Amino acid sequence: MSQSATGPARGAGFTSFTPPARILMGPGPSDVHERVLAAMARPTVGHLDPAFVAMMEELKELLRYAFQTSNAVTFPVSGPGSVGMETCFVNLVEPGDTVVVCRNGVFGGRMLENVTRCGGLPVVVDDDWGAPVSLDKVEEALRAHPEASLVGFVQAETSTGAHTDPRPLVALAHAHDCLAVVDAVTAVGGVPVGVDEWGADAVYTGTQKCLSCPPGLSPVTFGERAVARVKARTSPCQSWFMDLGLQLGYWASGSRTYHHTAPVNALYGLHEALLMLREEGLEAAWERHRRNHLLLAAGLEDLGLGLLVAEEHRLPQLNMVVVPEGVDEAAVRAHLLNEAGIEIGAGLGALAGKVWRVGLMGYASREENVSACLAALRAALAAQGRTV
Repeated sequence: MSQSATGPARGAGFTSFTPPARILMGPGPSDVHERVLAAMARPTVGHLDPAFVAMMEELKELLRYAFQTSNAVTFPVSGPGSVGMETCFVNLVEPGDTVVVCRNGVFGGRMLENVTRCGGLPVVVDDDWGAPVSLDKVEEALRAHPEASLVGFVQAETSTGAHTDPRPLVALAHAHDCLAVVDAVTAVGGVPVGVDEWGADAVYTGTQKCLSCPPGLSPVTFGERAVARVKARTSPCQSWFMDLGLQLGYWASGSRTYHHTAPVNALYGLHEALLMLREEGLEAAWERHRRNHLLLAAGLEDLGLGLLVAEEHRLPQLNMVVVPEGVDEAAVRAHLLNEAGIEIGAGLGALAGKVWRVGLMGYASREENVSACLAALRAALAAQGRTV
């Protein structure tokens, strides 16, 4: 058979893809349980099929449990966590709005980018990478900008491993008549998230972190204040796909209005992952992540390795390990991947080349994974001539 003008002939050397076996201990995606993979392999039905619609209602209720909220507007957006972020900002920010953006890592910087692209006027509150958001700095910014209408911050900064307590920041935002938008992409399922308890107005997460589901969906939840802000807009949402009014026509209870072809099998997987989280219980999941983090931290100390973030602000599910002087950090990551089948992450932005990001998220947060990772790190450091 001759080769076509557009590529190789049909069947020329291609086979079905079989991924290598990996233990995913980076910043995401995390390991996916066989139950979730099996759920995603079930027969595809139409996205308006009555059986699928019934599953969607269960899915929303399971998400309310994960977010700890009673918000009616709680559903998964089709797309990764970044789409959840953008959904919040394109719906809540109009051109000319002043928005206080807290930046203590890469994803606070992405919030800033969203505000700018929405035509908002950002007021940036910067904190050191590895530190939480400073409440005093945010208060100073709000006092200096009484016209501000929204405060955005990251609860679990994936680029640094730092945790910021949302409760006082949400209260501060409300005291200055601002909405509070919280990035909980790496938080939900790994550390306490209480949307109603905090009074947060809009919160988003991703499926590929502590929910242990493949990437591709971003659950969001909007409170009544946020929904009222959306309904009071004087300009159309700049995104057709992420326009909350249009999305809700599909996700609202009762008859569905066609919006887009939902990723049916991916939603099966999220339903199963959330069902597993409910079976385990949120408190038990949070404790599991904390316990395995403490095991890892103790083992790292035995290897002479330290963590970037102060103990009281560390994320148990994402550990920022400082690369010792003289160590080839990329070679260590390659050793873990090639010799032990373990994936850990590199540093981002200002931390590139300075840290390893070791995730203990969701199904990957298991004692045997901690032991395997520590043994592999020991061997990788020894291969570079370091005695540990």
